[in-house]
Amino acid sequence: MIQVPGKLPTIRLAHPSERRGRGDRTYMEMKEILNRMLNHEELTREEMKSVLIGITRSEFPEEQITALLTGLQMRGITVDELLGFRDGILETGVPVPLDCDRYIDVVGTGGDRKNTFNISTTSCFVIAGAGYKVAKHGNYAATSTSGASNVIAHHGIKFTDDIDRLNRSINECGIVYLHAQLFAKAMKFVGPIRKALQFPTCFNLLGPIVNPSRPQCQLLGVANLDQMRLYSNVYQKIGIDYGIVNSIDGYDEISLTGDFKVSTNSYERIFKPSDLGFDVAKPEELVAGATEDEAAAIFDSVLENRCLPAQKNIVLANAAFGIQVLERGAKSIEECVEIARESIDSGKALQTFRKFVMLNS
Repeated sequence: MIQVPGKLPTIRLAHPSERRGRGDRTYMEMKEILNRMLNHEELTREEMKSVLIGITRSEFPEEQITALLTGLQMRGITVDELLGFRDGILETGVPVPLDCDRYIDVVGTGGDRKNTFNISTTSCFVIAGAGYKVAKHGNYAATSTSGASNVIAHHGIKFTDDIDRLNRSINECGIVYLHAQLFAKAMKFVGPIRKALQFPTCFNLLGPIVNPSRPQCQLLGVANLDQMRLYSNVYQKIGIDYGIVNSIDGYDEISLTGDFKVSTNSYERIFKPSDLGFDVAKPEELVAGATEDEAAAIFDSVLENRCLPAQKNIVLANAAFGIQVLERGAKSIEECVEIARESIDSGKALQTFRKFVMLNS
């Protein structure tokens, strides 16, 4: 056995050549971790990073990983524990060094089960059409008709981890798409366990914070205020410019179906749709439809400026808060709404998307 340098002695990960199956010391030390959790102790960021790396090296039996994830879900994961898992995923994954200074990711936690159309992804193209840089990180749908990767692939985009191609995309059209499965290699080690558990685990919280390009800005939609508090603390520790949004009626984005809360580096505030000059939207106006084709048609109609007024307004609202994050709060939200509106009305958002398709197909 070897001790991982710089780690606390509670976790010592075996070198692959030293693994001896379930009777080895690593197996015993995971039991120590589980016992500490049963005693309501919190784990450190470094310990959780070591656990994640150990999982990717197949050093723990599935039964213990299952117990760990179940225990964390029942007790509630801490900020440092979540950051430790994030550190491990980024270290064992494929990095994406982008050669531009400042860009944003717009993403939702998912799991609100509202089956909305691709609001975050559409907003990204509106932001890019307004002249900002975007590195959108996403995956296939888990609980809705169409996730970000679904609607992107539907338009013939080929996912890639080629750094030159990714940099060309963000430099020439202002946006790059990072398909999560190509980069977060650790996720495949817990995939079968997560599927078998049939309930959300802390890995559901990791998607928004493991963008392999490590953006300096992020707009995140969360489904409840507990998640808003958790991610606020996470972003403060990471040290990026952020906006976190939650619709009070449970949407993990600005739905305009009622009041919504926004938390940023500089303020927390509850908004009404009328504060941005918008009417209240009806829930049925947000629905993606029953098929990927229907979801893609709504995505296209927004960029082509021929959608329902509510659909356009919802995208404008989400894009506007993303722009405000990029501007470090220097522009009012009313100004940011108008910047987003001009991106759609001028056709720049659509032109950006067409160029993106040309570069990435």
